[in-house]
Amino acid sequence: MREEKFKKEVFTLKKFFSIYCQNKHQNQSKIPYLIKYKDLELNFEISLCNECKELFEYAIQKLKECPNDPKPRCRKCKKPCYEKEKFKQMAKLMRYSGIKLGLSKITSKFRKKSL
Repeated sequence: MREEKFKKEVFTLKKFFSIYCQNKHQNQSKIPYLIKYKDLELNFEISLCNECKELFEYAIQKLKECPNDPKPRCRKCKKPCYEKEKFKQMAKLMRYSGIKLGLSKITSKFRKKSL
């Protein structure tokens, strides 16, 4: 996977995890991350609970290990690398966060038009 694609995937995960954990869980703490992939270094913070932190780190590890180039969406992959239970957790998280993101974009468009 190209470094730009990896960076995009990581920041998508970061956004989705932040939305999900903030809306569904308590006791988040800021966690600093330094993720290295080939020649790329990503340095950021994210607020997550322990459960989401573990799943986030699992997702990042699987992303690093993805043998496909170009990387397909995980649900369309012919050889999924996620454990079945983790895949279900990720699907739930992505579905929830995707809906929240979509609704927030629609709401902001309506607010702009009414001003």
